[in-house]
Amino acid sequence: MKIAILGARGGWHEARLGTALAARGAEPAVVPITALTARVGDGVRLAADGVRLDRCQAVLVRAIPPGSLEQVIFRVDALHRLVRHGVAVINSPRSVERSVDKYFTSTLLAEAGLPTPRTVVCERFDDAMGAFADLGRDVVVKPIFGAEGRGIVRVTDADLAYRTFRALELGRSVFYLQEYVPHAGRDVRAFVVGGRTVAAMTRTGDGWKTNVAQGARPEPLALSPALAGLAEQAAAAVEADYAGVDLLPADDGRVFVVEVNGIPGWRGLQRTTEIDVAGLIADHVVAVMAGAGTDAPVPR
Repeated sequence: MKIAILGARGGWHEARLGTALAARGAEPAVVPITALTARVGDGVRLAADGVRLDRCQAVLVRAIPPGSLEQVIFRVDALHRLVRHGVAVINSPRSVERSVDKYFTSTLLAEAGLPTPRTVVCERFDDAMGAFADLGRDVVVKPIFGAEGRGIVRVTDADLAYRTFRALELGRSVFYLQEYVPHAGRDVRAFVVGGRTVAAMTRTGDGWKTNVAQGARPEPLALSPALAGLAEQAAAAVEADYAGVDLLPADDGRVFVVEVNGIPGWRGLQRTTEIDVAGLIADHVVAVMAGAGTDAPVPR
């Protein structure tokens, strides 16, 4: 049972997934997605560093690093080809496309009827300035593609908005503005595997950012059924086999779904729980290969 893990050799997550999969009788191999080589007209042949991905029973996507538009499209196209060839790709390229793009994720959350902050996405400077005013002159500006809170800024001043948007305009960036939701520097990360919320934590920062990578402190949390259900609906909206869902409890008592990460890390989460997160993902991968699909039971 050959399973490829697309990620970084020596990475924390890859090592734990490899151990968990090997314990379940699989033969895991970690290869970087940047090493992909695809052949056309010679059968289905997709390999990375000597590992024939088209001969694997499953491919587990752990990292799609930044690259040019051509590079990113090629990588996702290759994953789609594996799916058409009958290889189980987790998360699927369709899910990756939905979750890696914050605009796409926001639209899917809203269309699913889930509470998410008001958001404006545009390309022109004047439209961004108009959106800043429309959203109450207190916004969070995010890169459409990004993780771990990098490059996210809060803008509350018109002059700062002017300079920020002019700088982004020079880089031909898309403007993604989201209304700021007062939240006392605390949010919730829920981890969903196979349609079930299996663990959760609170993340508390010294400022408004709550990413563990930005210094926020993770603490264990027994998630209420209502919030667990909200996280599960969010993961389903992007069709993720496993996902990290960010829930933001506002000061006024409302709870928003802010983001759904389709290639989530869980190093901080693992420090708050005795649940073997990598083991649950490995169980799900094995269940998918066995034909049980995403309805396979997952212990809480």
